[in-house]
Amino acid sequence: MFTTLAAGTETDSLAQVAPFLYLIFAAITILSAWMIVISQNIVRMAMYLLFTLGGVAGLYFLMSAEFLAAIQLIVYAGGTLILIVFGVMLTSKNPFIRLQSMLWERCVAIGLGLLLAMLMIIALANTPIKQTGTEAVAQNHDIHTLAITMLSKYLVPFEVAAVLLLVVMIGAAFMARRRA
Repeated sequence: MFTTLAAGTETDSLAQVAPFLYLIFAAITILSAWMIVISQNIVRMAMYLLFTLGGVAGLYFLMSAEFLAAIQLIVYAGGTLILIVFGVMLTSKNPFIRLQSMLWERCVAIGLGLLLAMLMIIALANTPIKQTGTEAVAQNHDIHTLAITMLSKYLVPFEVAAVLLLVVMIGAAFMARRRA
C-alpha cells in the first residue's frame, strides 16, 4: 500500500511539473534550432544541433515515448552528430570556417521556412485527435515486440545503415589524409 501511495504521489507531482518541462524543452528545441540557422560557424552549428536533438528527446520523454527518446539520444545525438563533427573536422583544413550566405539565399530560406511552418500548422489544425497519449501507449506493442521485429525482419536494413555510416567515416578520414 505504501509503494502504491508513493507511486501515485510521484505521478501527481510529475503531472504538475509537466507543462513547465514541456515549455523548457520546447524553448530549448526552438532556440537551438534557430541558432543553427543563424550561426555561421560549422562547429557551433553542430553543438546547437546537439541541443536541438536533446530537446526533442526531452519532449519524447514527456510524451511517455521512452524508447523514441533513447533512440533519439543514442542514434542522432550520440552517433550521427559525432559523425558530422568528425567529418567536418577531418575533411576541412579549417574546421572553424565561417559560412557566408548571400541575401537572396536568406530570402529563399526564410520563404521556404515560412511556407513549411504554414503547412505544418494547417496539417496540425486539420488532424483529428482521437485518443489520449496513455490510451495510445496501451494499444501499441511493447518494446520487446519492437526489438524482436527490428532484429529479425529488419536486421539487414539496420546493419546496412551501420555499415554505410562506417564507410562514410572511413571515406572522410581517407580524404583528409590524402590532402595533408
